[in-house]
Amino acid sequence: MVPPPAASADAVVEVDEATRTFGAVTALDRVSLRVGRGEAVGVLGPNGAGKSTLLSLLAGLRTPSSGTVRVVGGDPRSPAVRARLGCTPQSTGLPGTLTVAEVVDFVGGHHRDPVPRAELLERFDLAELARKQCGGLSGGQQRRVCVALAFVGRPELVLLDEPTTGLDVTARLALWEAVRAFVDGGGTLLLTSHYLEEVEALAQRVVVVDRGRVVVQGTVAEVRGRTSLRRVRFAAGPDPELAAAVGVSEVLADGGDGRWEVLASDADAFVRALVARGTAFRDLEVAGATLEEAFVALTRDATGGGPA
Repeated sequence: MVPPPAASADAVVEVDEATRTFGAVTALDRVSLRVGRGEAVGVLGPNGAGKSTLLSLLAGLRTPSSGTVRVVGGDPRSPAVRARLGCTPQSTGLPGTLTVAEVVDFVGGHHRDPVPRAELLERFDLAELARKQCGGLSGGQQRRVCVALAFVGRPELVLLDEPTTGLDVTARLALWEAVRAFVDGGGTLLLTSHYLEEVEALAQRVVVVDRGRVVVQGTVAEVRGRTSLRRVRFAAGPDPELAAAVGVSEVLADGGDGRWEVLASDADAFVRALVARGTAFRDLEVAGATLEEAFVALTRDATGGGPA
């Protein structure tokens, strides 16, 4: 198991050896995690990896079968702790007959010092929807409202489970800007997402979970660095046999337009193979794998096959 960062007096999230079972199914298996104040952490993993179960423990919606979970220094089931927490679960529902403004006021009424309605709607680019009934909103608009509601109580920690599912590119970028402002202001963020570019855009650190266990955790650069994959680009003519060269894991562009791009487990061996074959190439570039490529490789290595 991957060790978590060392304990800190400034930790907002502290998970120690947390296991959660549902009958014979182990959704989380001895997971440990620390998230410091002002930190943004992305949790990645295939479907069924345990990401949503982890967030449900942190939100106090479920309890661990064993191990401990603490949020802002206390039990996440405590009303005092939950008042300092904002959450948008993966599945949400809004009362269809209430307007967006009425829903914001209703949720804000449960907090001592809520963000003023106009300020919150402006922050999340929802001002034009204030008078619309929630039942008349599109799926993407409803999702944006649900994410905004997580911030109405000025939380110290926000948990976002797949926050931008169903959003178009413009709406996603607007939401990212609002979430970044929260973190820049000292807030702490934990999010799951299927959009790996979203994690790269918002998170300082990444935790990869697969089959209920933490496979690896670290900065985006460190997670990328846990795989030997390198992206190699170069200019050369078509060559049917080049894909079988030493070190090639995947061919992304096959030279049909004069440009090659491959993922190589051993970039040095691959370049040596090009030279040994007498391949006339130019404009060689070697770069690290993207977060998505590292994620796929890490989960494949952990399971002995492709991601579930």
